Amino acid sequence: MSRKCEICGRATAYGSKIARRGLAKAKGGVGKKITGKESRTFKPNIQRVRAVVKGDVRRIKVCTRCMKKGLVRKPVKRAALER
Repeated sequence: MSRKCEICGRATAYGSKIARRGLAKAKGGVGKKITGKESRTFKPNIQRVRAVVKGDVRRIKVCTRCMKKGLVRKPVKRAALER
């Protein structure tokens, strides 16, 4: 299963974590030095939700950013049956 939003297409992104040491020049030091680079991943917050897609209800994988924007239409909840 891919970690990808079915609405906006957001997926795992790759970047670097940079380790630095030393005192900044503005604070009286000789400057920050890079002492290591490490690759890392940025994963979107993907949720499986029930949504209305082209008139029928199905489960889709959507990022929370799309949910907050209101791009996902959730199905109407049915009322409980009265006895």
